[in-house]
Amino acid sequence: MALIDVLQLDFSVGGPLLLEQVNLQIEPRERVCIVGRNGAGKSTLLKLMAGVIAPDDGSVRRNGKVAVLMQEVPVDMAGTIESVIALGLGKLGEAITEFHYLSHHLDTPANMDRFTEVQAILDQENGWAQETRVSQILSRLELDGEREFAGLSGGMKRRVLLGQALVSEPDVLMLDEPTNHLDIEAIQWLEDFLIGANFSTVFVTHDRSFLRRLATRIVEIDRGQVSSWPGDYDNYLRRREERLHAQSQENALFDKKLAAEEVWIRQGIKARRTRNEGRVRALESLRVERSERRNLAGNVRMAAAVGELGGKRVVELIDASFAYGDRMIINSLSTTILRGDRLGIIGPNGAGKTTLLKLLLGDLQPTSGEVNQGSNLQITYFDQLRGALDDKLNAIENAAEGQEFVELNGNRKHVLSYLQDFMFTPERARAPITRLSGGERNRLLLAKLFLKPANVLVLDEPTNDLDVETLDLLEDLLSDYPGTVILVSHDRDFLDKVVTASLVLEGDGKVVEVAGGYSDWLRERPKSGAAKPSTSGPEAVKSTPQNTPQFSVEPSVKKRKLSFKETQELSALPAKLEQLEKRQAEIGVLLSNPSQLKNSAQTPQQLALELGNVTRDLELCYQRWSELEG
Repeated sequence: MALIDVLQLDFSVGGPLLLEQVNLQIEPRERVCIVGRNGAGKSTLLKLMAGVIAPDDGSVRRNGKVAVLMQEVPVDMAGTIESVIALGLGKLGEAITEFHYLSHHLDTPANMDRFTEVQAILDQENGWAQETRVSQILSRLELDGEREFAGLSGGMKRRVLLGQALVSEPDVLMLDEPTNHLDIEAIQWLEDFLIGANFSTVFVTHDRSFLRRLATRIVEIDRGQVSSWPGDYDNYLRRREERLHAQSQENALFDKKLAAEEVWIRQGIKARRTRNEGRVRALESLRVERSERRNLAGNVRMAAAVGELGGKRVVELIDASFAYGDRMIINSLSTTILRGDRLGIIGPNGAGKTTLLKLLLGDLQPTSGEVNQGSNLQITYFDQLRGALDDKLNAIENAAEGQEFVELNGNRKHVLSYLQDFMFTPERARAPITRLSGGERNRLLLAKLFLKPANVLVLDEPTNDLDVETLDLLEDLLSDYPGTVILVSHDRDFLDKVVTASLVLEGDGKVVEVAGGYSDWLRERPKSGAAKPSTSGPEAVKSTPQNTPQFSVEPSVKKRKLSFKETQELSALPAKLEQLEKRQAEIGVLLSNPSQLKNSAQTPQQLALELGNVTRDLELCYQRWSELEG
């Protein structure tokens, strides 16, 4: 039985239906990724399935417990990590939190009386078992329950909120952009955690590496229609291209037929005397059908204003060091950034990426050594907090700063026309930016900053909330940009495709320079012996050993001999892998061939579920093989 069953669902926010006649099922132990353009309705579909909002028409049946981790971290949430996680248990969680508070404040008669009352509630409602569950979640997520939630980094807050969602033991966990504000190691930890989970996961993400590793089924929202694509992300991309090509051909034939009929109806008197009234009615039907067609949304057309040519040397560091008190952030770093370089800055939260960025830009002075900037630098800075946007203004006012026309590389454009290049309709461009989605706000900030002539682009987490198509176009723009790009990102795929060199902060002040992106650093890492970042000083609030996984290399250990049982297990793995891969291929053929699917004893839903299980078993087998061989 499906855990969530969506039937004939319609939902609108004004204008055409955002979601139209949606039918969708979520089966046990699936990992479903919802994809689509910014504003297509991905977060809305999650909220509808979770029961946060109600559909205009149709129904959503939930046959299990659903927990949701939404995009935004609540700004007003306070208390310890333990108390925040306990809130996931509802009223009983509040009672557990109150019990712990009162147990340390039994200094008044009123508190003593209330302590007795709360204890009785927990006894009656089996609250002690729920308290044990909170402790288990704290251990499972490697969290210190006594720390204050308000003092955590964005990534750690999201991990605590994940614990809040998990403590209710959901059958379906829904995640909206779960990788935002997480560093690479934390993202990889989350991947491993979800792969090993025994519940179903429905998620929205812009991180293509995360998507590729996790998803066993893709659900696409396109022009109000929802379609399901069993299999992995790359299979979805291939089949989507085939579908769009077929749609394009079908629409071209339809338009050709409609044009011919329009010519016929406008012929002279003779033709009108003898024309077929049935043919006239058919033409009217064609007109209605054409008016109801929802065309594929266009692509973002990005261009960045290029400033004057700067000097060949952009920034030079000579034995530059920086420390907060006793904590060394950068230790004796010497490097030169030249015009045209595309530099990536990589490291876990709290390692000092922002500090290094400020040193490069001249906002901070080194505690020792030199930082020399080149001549004629024109710097444009993309802030991951989107501080350059004014929430009191709409998109037009933010982008053009009160001007009706904008100028980009010598070309003058009306501001509305310019914003349409960034996928803003006139209505969205005039709407307050508080009503824009996260992806729309990111596109607006790019549109605003790209108007400023620059020869150095500094981008701090530019990929958050952007849809995949916009990410591809941003990659192309940065790859062809004639100036210098300095990029801070946790998006592994984006780093690999854009940067030509990387500075990796490995902790204790050590910064490693690598040619290429994240994957290149991974190949070099065993040679460098990465260390963990220390955890004192101003940035240590964001990351400590007990709350955030760090970049590290396992210390070399002497290999032990396999036991007899392990030797047998290793010998059997190749045959098991071959069998699983064969079944994976068989299911893929069935799901992609409707004629064979009709003759199958299993339904498409059963096959999709089996495919997810087979894919998971394959991952576990490969992981076990690696462990035994190591």
